Amino acid sequence: MKIVAVTSCPSGVAHTYMSAESLELSGKKFGVDIKVETQGSSGIDNRLHSDEIKAADCVILTNDVEIREIERFRGKKVVRMAVSDIIKKSDPLIKKLKTTFE
Repeated sequence: MKIVAVTSCPSGVAHTYMSAESLELSGKKFGVDIKVETQGSSGIDNRLHSDEIKAADCVILTNDVEIREIERFRGKKVVRMAVSDIIKKSDPLIKKLKTTFE
């Protein structure tokens, strides 16, 4: 299973990167291939490429502010969660998505 995600928070600092790390750890724990783009105060890091988005079974958008370049995900199955929620609930989310898409 492949997932791509974008994390962003109002200040673009701590929660952006904490939620990205949480998703990456959960992906590793459940054997899910996940790549996370962060949209922080310094701009877009670890940018998702169009082929990665196309190959993804699902997109996770964890934001409390507008995601830049959101049109890239048009036509994909998208799950939206608040940044603070994903930090606490990434394990159950990844587990559920894995069950749903495999």
